[in-house]
Amino acid sequence: MDWKAVDERLIRRGELILDLESLGNHEKELEEMNKGRPGPRYKLANSYIQLLAVVRYLFQMPYRQLEGYTRALHRLVPQLPQADYSGIRKRIQRLNVDPYRHLSESTDPVAIALDSTGVKVDKAGGWVERKHGKKKRYVKLHFAVRVDTHEVVSMEVTTDDVHDSKEASGLLEGAEKRVRVAEFIGDGAYDSEEVYGVLERRGVGAVIKPRGNARSDTGSLSRSVSVGLIRELGYGTWAESVGYGVGVGRWRRLTHRLSGCSGRAPWAGALGVSRWSWPVRWLSTICWSTCRWGWGLSE
Repeated sequence: MDWKAVDERLIRRGELILDLESLGNHEKELEEMNKGRPGPRYKLANSYIQLLAVVRYLFQMPYRQLEGYTRALHRLVPQLPQADYSGIRKRIQRLNVDPYRHLSESTDPVAIALDSTGVKVDKAGGWVERKHGKKKRYVKLHFAVRVDTHEVVSMEVTTDDVHDSKEASGLLEGAEKRVRVAEFIGDGAYDSEEVYGVLERRGVGAVIKPRGNARSDTGSLSRSVSVGLIRELGYGTWAESVGYGVGVGRWRRLTHRLSGCSGRAPWAGALGVSRWSWPVRWLSTICWSTCRWGWGLSE
């Protein structure tokens, strides 16, 4: 093994590659953005705002410090103008982020695993319950993850009162727009006739952990087989034979990092995203501003 090459590869993971060549068309991009625009004209191109967004969420940089960062860039590259922090904030919040843009293109059949996690949207904590008797609410993120590459292929956002099984059909439909799904892996939350029916109609194999009180004489054939195998051979042997532990069991740490909480962690490890990852922080902010009106928390 070439250890020098290994060391270099690991070192480069810690580098922030600031490619200013992507901003070389700043003036031309501004010209296109301002063409036919009434009112004030843009001074910052979208590509520059995307760069600032990455810097902000990568280093947890407040907006005022981000304004100082634009001043330093302006001294380095005079073509890039300085910006005030309030304008940067508004532009970043209006960015059209596509989390599926970098999915690997492949026509091979793949296995996906589904689960969900809760993201806190209010720091008031138990004080709200003690003072006002209201239950603390949170945003629920539902994910479908490609098992072999650990890429998120589908995602839904709901309130905390939506059961995981209700979102299975939508997640599967979204995943099939991007990859060819051959196998569905899920925990006991997806052990329902509705989910099995959707999988059978779409011709997708089911690897779903049956509930503890599951019966083998009801439901779909694949579910009955799983229940029978668990009773005869035990859960460990069943999980190893169908690959359930590979798809779900090793993911239990990720939800702790995604949600930043110490509660139940349904799946982990798949995305390799840090606890305060910027996509999750961005999602929780957007979801909170969207959902709070429906919960009556804006009063």
